Amino acid sequence: MPLRGLIFDFDGLLVDTETATLEAWRQVHAEDGHHADPRVLHSVVGHVDVVADLWTAYPPEHDRAKLAARFLTLTRERCRLAPVLPGAVALLDAARAAGLRLAVASNSSHRHVDAHLAARGLLPRFATVVCREDVPRGKPAPDLYLEALSRLGLQPAEAVAFEDSMPGHEAAAAAGLRVVVVPNPSTAGDAFPHAALRVGSLAELDLPRLEQLSLP
Repeated sequence: MPLRGLIFDFDGLLVDTETATLEAWRQVHAEDGHHADPRVLHSVVGHVDVVADLWTAYPPEHDRAKLAARFLTLTRERCRLAPVLPGAVALLDAARAAGLRLAVASNSSHRHVDAHLAARGLLPRFATVVCREDVPRGKPAPDLYLEALSRLGLQPAEAVAFEDSMPGHEAAAAAGLRVVVVPNPSTAGDAFPHAALRVGSLAELDLPRLEQLSLP
């Protein structure tokens, strides 16, 4: 089947909010004189509703709620300044010029995703944005991608997904999509067994290369 659509993750794939989040988490630790082990935060990257203690460097009696509040404030500040990642705009524009239908499928909320896309002038490029409140299950379940395909009116074989995390690429593969993995600094050391292609950035891609992809 010809390529008719592209479906993108958001955090760490289109906009570098993942690095912003990691830096905010490290800042909280540094301000309190603690070492931030990146493996702790990595355990929740790409997941939704995962229960994890991000503050294992702190004594058990330390107020986790106050730490979380500081972390959220710093994360929002840094995310507002996070750049669009290399190649994203060029690929979106090329796809739209070619008549492809575009979607976002994100484990984050509409409040987060829509606002950041709009602030960077990217929101109008997408036919639909699917977020965690739109489906019963987040990634690694395939629900977000299946909903995006339904809204675009496409079959899995007609689209390519783009992901930067292990659970995200599992979700895309489970939906029957070819998935291109573009790891962010937090996930660069991971293996992605379901990837049809792994690249260093979206700038390495063009539509002819995507049209040639097959399922792994």
